[in-house]
Amino acid sequence: MFKCFYPDLYLESTYVVPFEDLYQQGYRAVIFDIDNTLVPHGAPADERSKALFARLKQIGYQILLLSNNKEDRVKMFNDDVDVRYIYKANKPSRKNYLKAMELMHTSVNQTLFVGDQLFTDVWGAKRTGIYNILVKPIHPKEEIQIVLKRKLERIVLYFYLKDQGATRPHD
Repeated sequence: MFKCFYPDLYLESTYVVPFEDLYQQGYRAVIFDIDNTLVPHGAPADERSKALFARLKQIGYQILLLSNNKEDRVKMFNDDVDVRYIYKANKPSRKNYLKAMELMHTSVNQTLFVGDQLFTDVWGAKRTGIYNILVKPIHPKEEIQIVLKRKLERIVLYFYLKDQGATRPHD
């Protein structure tokens, strides 16, 4: 019943994703959510996120930020990492996942998505056919509409972990 929302991979953090291994498997682009995926909600790029983006660029990845936020929020984060971005993306709509791949000149077989929310980030990527990685939120402080969605996410993640034979996300 909930399998349409299951991530392809569920990890503790964006910062433990095995990007080098995934590159060797043929992935050439990463689409990221920002808030609670890379930094706490509303925060600018920090040293850890800047280092990650530098590493990904060195590996050879195309990178794009895909956010439901307004442009000023996305631009503020992007000023320090300098990648392409799409704001007001209306995730989980497929439209801007497809636009992201078009901008990066990649296909679904070459593109990864990393985000912290099942019902927007993961579901949109799954519906588009993009390999998706769910990460635990960085910080518990979130807007009320997200807090409400998190309660539903816990139910889906309970069944996901049960089906995976796990009790928590992979490290």
